[in-house]
Amino acid sequence: MKISRRAALAGGGALALSPFAGRSFAAPNVETDGILYGPTQPFSFDLLKETAKTVSEAPWEPPSSTMAEILDKIDYDAYFQISYRKDRTLRLGGDSGAPIQLFHLGRYQKDPVTIAVVKDGKAHEVLYRQSYFDMPAGHIARSLPQSIGFAGFRVMAEDLKWDWLSFLGASYFRSPGSGKQYGLSARGIAVDTGLAAGEEFPRFSRFFLEGVPGDPDRLTVYALLEGPSLTGAYRFDCAREARVVMETEAVLFPRKSITRLGIAPLTSMFWYSQKDRQHAKDWRPEIHDSDGLAMWTGSGERIWRPLNNPPSVMTNSFSDVNPKGFGLLQRDRHFDHYQDDGVFYHRRPSLWVEPLEGWGKGAVQLVEIPTDDEIYDNIVAYWTPEEKIEPGKTLDLKYRLHWGFDEPYATRAGRVVDTFIGAGGVPGQPRPKDVYQFVIDFAGGDLGRFTREDGVTAMVNVSRGTLGRCSAYPVVDSAGLFRAAFEVQVTGKEPVDLRLFLKKDGEALTETWISQFFPASMDLADNR
Repeated sequence: MKISRRAALAGGGALALSPFAGRSFAAPNVETDGILYGPTQPFSFDLLKETAKTVSEAPWEPPSSTMAEILDKIDYDAYFQISYRKDRTLRLGGDSGAPIQLFHLGRYQKDPVTIAVVKDGKAHEVLYRQSYFDMPAGHIARSLPQSIGFAGFRVMAEDLKWDWLSFLGASYFRSPGSGKQYGLSARGIAVDTGLAAGEEFPRFSRFFLEGVPGDPDRLTVYALLEGPSLTGAYRFDCAREARVVMETEAVLFPRKSITRLGIAPLTSMFWYSQKDRQHAKDWRPEIHDSDGLAMWTGSGERIWRPLNNPPSVMTNSFSDVNPKGFGLLQRDRHFDHYQDDGVFYHRRPSLWVEPLEGWGKGAVQLVEIPTDDEIYDNIVAYWTPEEKIEPGKTLDLKYRLHWGFDEPYATRAGRVVDTFIGAGGVPGQPRPKDVYQFVIDFAGGDLGRFTREDGVTAMVNVSRGTLGRCSAYPVVDSAGLFRAAFEVQVTGKEPVDLRLFLKKDGEALTETWISQFFPASMDLADNR
């Protein structure tokens, strides 16, 4: 006989020691510093893993809310009329521990999560009370019951004026990293991203927060992941120093076969940059949260792939064995390249994934989705293992997330700093038909000591079309900047894959620039 997940979690059997497994005892609720806590339960990461495994063996039941009609009325404007009261801020690990504030439910966050504080091996569930929030008199949220729950949480700076980590919606979380400006997001897992059958969005349903006494910039976040295809137990050891670093451990229990599993997924936005201004409808020169995918392969090669806003959904796979890392970065940090003093794209964080154990064979996959506005996340990057994901197999993952202005491990190789694309040919002369010019600027490494006469060459490969003029040289009046320029003649609408790096005497001087170009996206009809 099959039992439902909710029945299994109601108590008894193997779940008797699991977090929030049952309420069979009569311990009272306790109010401390204006916060109401439920009865305590034993807690450990091992118990959370046990819960995730047991939940995976029960049929999936999607979350449902009896208050969906009311929550739907808490739209964007109504939601921002609700604010968490500073005097109800939770302190993990005592008065000087990490400050926590909670998110209210609303139209875009209807599925409640449970949040508990962990201390001395016990979990104390935080119970919702409307009094934790300030909201106008007569606000629709005031008609919600006291049992409604929370949408997520955020970790505040010591002065409570801004936050440096937040978990909100599905398995999404994000950090501003080195600064105070949010940008891209991370997720616990991605399932079937970019497939025609549709993507699945597992969710963190329960959080357990443990602080470090005396340190407001450190905490551990435990989370239970639930979804139709898998469940999981997560542990994030989070620290804020020069950057925000999250040591991550995840144990996943597949419920069924998964076609495409995305490990350590990153989600961002790219509308257009200097290389593809033809997509622009806006006056600002560039609009993007990230401008490229960086990879450090298992063999040691450094790769930079500028992001695209493609004409159709594109998925590119970069096969590897035991990668050293990958990330979505915002390399362009010049305000004048964006001219946005409202949302500050030049301050957006970068996010780097560092595997802590060998991930074996697989691929970094990059999914790019067309967009015509900056309000949509249209970029996803993740690691997908070669081994098929089947029920009964347990996946143990350990990796480190680095939120900052740049990737955490420097390279001696020159790095890509700019990519430009335009019509080929010579200015002032008739432009040849279907010829495109690519200009890539590199900086750093040993490039600053080379001249035009030192034999630095550009190694270029194209997947189709005819490679034309190609050169590499230091840029005049720009110390340390080296430029590669080449032309490609190509027709048709199929994308062209390009690859380039600079070398001297057989030795690579730069990371490898790779790009996917869509000839149909650039109108050269007026070229003469």
